[in-house]
Amino acid sequence: MEGQAPRGAVRRKIEFTNRQLAALIVPLLIEQLLAITVGLADSLMVATVGDAAISAVSLVDSISNLMIYIFSAMAAGGAVVAGQYIGRRETENACNAGQQLMVLLLVTSLLVTSLLYLFKTWVLATVFGAIEPDVMAATDTYYAIVMASIPAIALYNGGAAIFRTMERSDVTLKVSLLMNAINVSGNALLIFGLHMDVAGVALPTLVARYTAAAVILGMLCNKKLALHLSNLRAFRLHPRLMKNIFYIGIPSGVENGMFHLGRLILFSLISTFGTASIVANAIGNTLGNFHIFSGQAINLGLTTLISQCVGAGDYDQARYYLKKLAKVAYALMAAVNLTIIALLGPILRVYDVSPEAERLAITVALIHGIASIFLWMPSFMLPNFLRASGDAQYTMLLSMLTMWLCRVLFAYILGKQMGFGVVGVWVAHAILDWSVRSAVFLLRYRSNRWTTKAIKS
Repeated sequence: MEGQAPRGAVRRKIEFTNRQLAALIVPLLIEQLLAITVGLADSLMVATVGDAAISAVSLVDSISNLMIYIFSAMAAGGAVVAGQYIGRRETENACNAGQQLMVLLLVTSLLVTSLLYLFKTWVLATVFGAIEPDVMAATDTYYAIVMASIPAIALYNGGAAIFRTMERSDVTLKVSLLMNAINVSGNALLIFGLHMDVAGVALPTLVARYTAAAVILGMLCNKKLALHLSNLRAFRLHPRLMKNIFYIGIPSGVENGMFHLGRLILFSLISTFGTASIVANAIGNTLGNFHIFSGQAINLGLTTLISQCVGAGDYDQARYYLKKLAKVAYALMAAVNLTIIALLGPILRVYDVSPEAERLAITVALIHGIASIFLWMPSFMLPNFLRASGDAQYTMLLSMLTMWLCRVLFAYILGKQMGFGVVGVWVAHAILDWSVRSAVFLLRYRSNRWTTKAIKS
């Protein structure tokens, strides 16, 4: 079954040279590696402030990260719309779609942030439950500061997605470097220099995010760019463009939100297995970020390529770039994960944990690392390909279904009912869920139904 070009589109061939692909992917690889490395350094500095600060950051970040997941997915969905218009050479529509996306992110993030402040007391008392007074005080301080950064990170994600759509991932890397540099140096100054408590952790985050948002918005005002922001006073709502953004962005946001919610539920389950399991899970999550960072970076670049190919009606090239980047992802993830597996012993000695926690951490890391080599690509690159082609509703429904049935339900069955504990949770996550996802998304890809899902002109 051969895909047809969208109605009203002129079918044309989309080609990217190897140099163009490298220019798109390499900065994304560096950016992803930088983000998780800085995040690790950040957590180590937070640990010096005290247990109350560690708990406060962990609790509040569980909510703020949920918001970031949702807005980054909405940004990526809006960028898909702009990318498809670029593929059709409808530059004006592409530019307008970018502007509609940024306004949507601004309005939505301001509304969500207002609600988070309005219901702060309820969130602290109900969602976090009964916690120690010192932890509650630290949580209240951290919450009050960090939640104000949600609009900034939403706008930054939107701007970054637009620059990636223009194949300018070098810009997002530079802004990310700036944001992380401000965050890390600010933490070092306020924590070690001024001896501040949890506020010394929160304030650099707030400043870094607003600086990054201001810089990327300022750069988007350059009218020489294919996608740029014009005078906001002249902004007009385009219902057709907004409908297309909703068509892809909202399902993507819901999917990411549900995915993060599932992680929170599993964390609650793991917390019942004891301290060793909690420690092993934390180490597994840290190493897990390194396991998949290369695949995530390639996924970001894949969105740019596929959205333009689908917009131009060039489905053969879309298939070609999927296969080409999949080979690169397999090679990089194999190299990274085999290296981590070989170094597990020295890595675990750095953590200096109990023998039981070390044993569990090694098992969890082996499960996730090996599964990442073989199952991550079809489990996550294929649905990302489908979203970039416009098939976002299917990926949302199937992702939610497999998450609740395979990841969450079987985590309880394997972990709690059958007594495998934290190991059972990670088996449900990295083997069962990823295997089922790989199968269902491969079937969808081979059905070619995604070739009928491009946005309407």
